[in-house]
Amino acid sequence: MGKVINIQPITRIEGHAKIAIHLDDNGNVSDAFLHVMSLRGFEKFIEGRAAEEVPRIVNRICGICPWMHHLAANKAVDGCFGVTPTPTGHKLREVCQIMAHINDKILHFFFLAAPDFIIGPDSDYSVRNVIGIVKKAPDLAAKVVKMRQLGQMMLERFAGKAMHPIAGVVGGFAKPMTEKERRSLLDDTRTLLDFALFSIDYAKTSVFPKYEDAIEHLGAINTGFLGTVDDTGALRLYDGHFRLMKGDGSLTEFPVHKYDKFLSEHVESWTYGKLPYAKCWNEGFSMDLDAPKGVYRANTLARINVADHIATPRAQAELEEFREKFGRPAQGTLLYHWARLIELVYACERSIELLEQDDITDTNIRAKVEPKAGRGIGAVEAPRGSLIHDYTTDDNGCIVKANMIVGTTHNIAPMNMSVRQAATSLIKGGVYDEGLLNKVEMAVRAYDP
Repeated sequence: MGKVINIQPITRIEGHAKIAIHLDDNGNVSDAFLHVMSLRGFEKFIEGRAAEEVPRIVNRICGICPWMHHLAANKAVDGCFGVTPTPTGHKLREVCQIMAHINDKILHFFFLAAPDFIIGPDSDYSVRNVIGIVKKAPDLAAKVVKMRQLGQMMLERFAGKAMHPIAGVVGGFAKPMTEKERRSLLDDTRTLLDFALFSIDYAKTSVFPKYEDAIEHLGAINTGFLGTVDDTGALRLYDGHFRLMKGDGSLTEFPVHKYDKFLSEHVESWTYGKLPYAKCWNEGFSMDLDAPKGVYRANTLARINVADHIATPRAQAELEEFREKFGRPAQGTLLYHWARLIELVYACERSIELLEQDDITDTNIRAKVEPKAGRGIGAVEAPRGSLIHDYTTDDNGCIVKANMIVGTTHNIAPMNMSVRQAATSLIKGGVYDEGLLNKVEMAVRAYDP
């Protein structure tokens, strides 16, 4: 009889999941699943709440990217109440969101992914972690911790809380930025840009060349991609419209408020996570490795694939180098790590752009708000993908219906495909070891779920 190999829990991810690898009688992989068994329930238990309270509730969905849920929720409630935030209110929201991206990318690449590359994927699990990095590369580890702390403290100094924020409010932002705060944040962000440039150079010279075969083949699948761009086709993280790219490079664009005309959600019995797919492609849904249907990916690699360009100079230069090497769209799953570092450079440059604008210290930061019945759809690009909050309110401004498509959710189907591809290519005749199973985990870890 066959056998099931359970990898539980998956390590060094921002959440909880397990992998089940099914072997046939010959010890070869017959199937593999990524099981997401945590039921969250936020869509239901915000029903009946006053809508202006919701941005302070849904930021608990994720302890790593609470700013993304906080701001997507604020944008959705703006829509319900028919209010347009002031220009400075929008800019203060965006600068906080972009700074949160900086922190997240440092965390994932160096704390969660780097042990596989710096310590080695086949190393003993007792040292294949951030403590192992501290021992092997103490100077690098000290620098990383200092930069991660700097990014967190920037948000805390300005917005009061780096975690579970409350500074975004319906109609804009809760407090203006002082000139002293602006100068301080500018200095710190320039320091972080230097670190971002160091990081991508370090990865290109000392990390990625050692794993070229894995980058090309581990978890390799062919899918479409989803991300946000502006009217010029440039990468955007805070606002813009959605762009879907098929595996052949063809594009479909649509406004955020029409997402449900283009995307749908599929349900399977083996996971609590819903599996979004592109219903506008009119091909149904299938995770078949040879001929997937409707499957697209989100997150860093998806965003730099769908964008025609990046509107900041250093990130654009990195994008051009990336495309010269891997083409467009790039499909390699481990290329998410490279794309993550390109976005780190962009996030630092974009933060500096915003902080250098004189009107970011304007005190007109919030438009007048009147609760009422309506529907609002707010979206931002979270580190893990396009984040959508869709709310409907009654006459009292209370939530009567909510739907959320969280960044990781877009990638549940492709993560399953990558897990199956990695397991099938690595496990033959029932022979495997802990290092090999870690490589299967690496296929998941690349998506930063």
